[in-house]
Amino acid sequence: MDQEFQKKLQVFLVIAIVLAGGRAAYVVYERREAMKDDAKSAPARETALKADYYVTPKKLHPYDLKSARQLIEQPVWVKVGYQLTCYPYDVGRHKADFGHAVGTLLPLQKLAIQDVVTDTSPQAPGIKQVLAVFSQEGKSYAVPIGAEQGGDFKIYSDDIFFIEDPRDLYKHWPADVWKKIDAHEVQAGMSELQASFAIGLGIAEGSGDYGSRTLRYPNGGKPLAITFENDKAVEIKAGS
Repeated sequence: MDQEFQKKLQVFLVIAIVLAGGRAAYVVYERREAMKDDAKSAPARETALKADYYVTPKKLHPYDLKSARQLIEQPVWVKVGYQLTCYPYDVGRHKADFGHAVGTLLPLQKLAIQDVVTDTSPQAPGIKQVLAVFSQEGKSYAVPIGAEQGGDFKIYSDDIFFIEDPRDLYKHWPADVWKKIDAHEVQAGMSELQASFAIGLGIAEGSGDYGSRTLRYPNGGKPLAITFENDKAVEIKAGS
């Protein structure tokens, strides 16, 4: 592998990590900005969304391995469903098997993080992946949550995980909505945020403001297209 290609590959991996965490942060930012605009032009709608608007999930702001290991102190819930690839992890050797991905984390999947470590992928030897290690059905896995190069850490766990139970944060949502979210299903009337909790993040199709547009959801291999009006799902159909 020549040096120029290696540099390009390293940059690509870092960008991929940033996008995986950054997309969740952008959704939250976009939602809040849209609500601010709506508050000026539609007081009634602002009242309806007020409870969501004032939910402020806690963040850890990790900047190195020690601070990132605060993730071990409580369960976490996945914000970015169907986006984060997991790999088998050998606890004894402290090595992730980057050559054998085992799937992606589900929306709002609950994890007990056991450690936060670094490991180097053979495809990008100049960059260390920051990995959150967890167990499932007696096996250990690792998921990338950042990167380290030359002692400089970029950790995106605040954009990847909730460290509080989303059911407590959004306890004002109706029981039927939470039932659909738990089943990874959507129904008419759901907001964009509720849909993302159920089936992961969507990609905007064409133009439209937050809450009044069509989104395409990969949905773990079962794609859906959902049209929203006034931040309520009005049409749900199979995607391509």
